Amino acid sequence: MALALRVARFAVVPTNCWPRDRRRLLHLCSSHSDNRPRSLYSRNYSTKPETATPPQIKRNVAAEITSVGKVIYETGWDANKPLDKPKIPPSSNASSSPPPPSPKKPEDEKRKELDTLKSKRDQMRDNMQDYIFTRYFNYVKNYDKVLEKNFPKAMQLYRVFFDGVKDFFGDMKRFLKIARIANDSPQGIRALNRQELELYMQMPRDMMKVAPALIGCSLPMVGYAFFPLVFWYPRSFLTAHFWTSQQRSEFQSYYMKRRLGNNKDVFRCLQAKLKATASHPKHSAFADILGQLGSGTHPTPEMLIDVKDIFADGPYSLLGMSRKHVRNLVNLHGLPSSIFKRHRLHEHAFLVHYMDQAITREGGVHNLTPEALRYSCYLRGLNPDSLSSEAMIEWLRNWVKVSTSIQGEHITLFLHLPILLGYNHPNNWQTIYGKCPT
Repeated sequence: MALALRVARFAVVPTNCWPRDRRRLLHLCSSHSDNRPRSLYSRNYSTKPETATPPQIKRNVAAEITSVGKVIYETGWDANKPLDKPKIPPSSNASSSPPPPSPKKPEDEKRKELDTLKSKRDQMRDNMQDYIFTRYFNYVKNYDKVLEKNFPKAMQLYRVFFDGVKDFFGDMKRFLKIARIANDSPQGIRALNRQELELYMQMPRDMMKVAPALIGCSLPMVGYAFFPLVFWYPRSFLTAHFWTSQQRSEFQSYYMKRRLGNNKDVFRCLQAKLKATASHPKHSAFADILGQLGSGTHPTPEMLIDVKDIFADGPYSLLGMSRKHVRNLVNLHGLPSSIFKRHRLHEHAFLVHYMDQAITREGGVHNLTPEALRYSCYLRGLNPDSLSSEAMIEWLRNWVKVSTSIQGEHITLFLHLPILLGYNHPNNWQTIYGKCPT
């Protein structure tokens, strides 16, 4: 019993004695061996465990960074390529939160942004173009003023040419419209009024005449030399669209004198073929008419209508006339010379004949304006200078009376009306010889 109590005495040790000695030993070891890791000595023996981040969390963050870098490398920073969600391997720690998804815009928003950028660019471009053109036009206007101040004659020619081109192209558009009406209408040329017929007859000649001038002035380098040449000879290269009022009066008188210079030649041709019509019933009546013309007077419209059949066939028909006679008639009517002279005479006669019918439909000669009266007399072979409106109306009435009383087979009578009605007119005689007939 005593032995058991002794053993129990040595076996029972106070609870607070050995840990105190253990702490003292650890303190001594740490003071002598600082180079050794303390974790080896403090593992599972510290009274208060230190708070540290679990190693699993560190490993998960590294994995996430690696996966994001891999996605960036695969996409290659391509803005046009849609971004895919990076595949992050599952983490062993359930408490770790997944990385935020990569930002991705819908396709509609991208398209809207692109459209907005394009609209802004287009608006900037349009604003720039408007600004440039506005400045350019302002500069041109001011430049015209500078040129007009420094070079008044050159700018006057430029304005005349510019206005002439505008009038010419305006008449050309009208001519194309009139030609379409004449071709599509069942009545043909008869469906046109007097002004349309005048333009329909004159415009083709003007286009052929002015075409070299317009083409030459538009050529690079050549136009600088051709433009002064055109205005140096406006009568040869330009038409009435480009002439001033003074030039129109001068050139009209010039052409009228050239045309009236063929009156005598045509009258001599009529006299030369008179004997060839001796067997015709109207021979004596026509001989009296030629006698009146030779004596300085004119026959009445009724006398001319009475002898119209003598021009239907024989030496006075369109096919029976000599070449000299045809050439003189072409020059008398101011037609351009060509190979088909008889065809031109036929076309000219019918166009003027349709004009006379249009004048009758529109109320008569007295309804024409003074300018229309002058042009109608000029076209039919009477010089209208210094003539009163009453004198022009009386002469045109005689012409229209004969013109509307003949048919197509009497076309040569129509072609000779400038001689039969105006050979001895004082204005024509004075234009040719410079004095009135005695």
